[in-house]
Amino acid sequence: MDYAIPCNPCTSIYRKATLNRQTTCPRSIARRSNVTKWRIKTTSELQTPVGVTDRAGSYSPSIPTHKVTVHDRQRGVVHQFLVPEDQYILHTAESQDITLPFACRHGCCTSCAVRVKSGQLRQPEALGISAELKSKGYALLCVGYPSSDLEVETQDEDEVYWLQFGRYFARGPIERDDYALELAMGDE
Repeated sequence: MDYAIPCNPCTSIYRKATLNRQTTCPRSIARRSNVTKWRIKTTSELQTPVGVTDRAGSYSPSIPTHKVTVHDRQRGVVHQFLVPEDQYILHTAESQDITLPFACRHGCCTSCAVRVKSGQLRQPEALGISAELKSKGYALLCVGYPSSDLEVETQDEDEVYWLQFGRYFARGPIERDDYALELAMGDE
């Protein structure tokens, strides 16, 4: 009885290896036969698996896909790719070897912020963008799902951060309170 243990990249896809049958690893099969026609789709902790896609990026016909165009202002490039309606835009771009700005991947910062030029997306987990900024067309790619064909433009992270949090931190210069300082020094 031969037992095959899946390689490390595949253990996230195949959580349990059964002992009664041979478990094979799609990556090792592709490596052995020099077949690179298939690409394995992995998932992050917040997503559901898409499955196996071919090089052209074909997805399951039961899940609608949308064309996403990202104008990356910082790098001066335009990316176009297909994203299933149930997948994050950033995650799908990365699976297609497209580099976009990001930091936390949880919708809490403004690193992957974009401005929607046309189309619509859902972003229920976008904590880093206020309802006010969402209404003005700002979105986060790391937690954004396309609802239609979409065209967006990356934004300067500092600019979006200022729009989001500037009113809380920019109330003018801080005045020195010598009395409070004396009290604080007296406690030591």
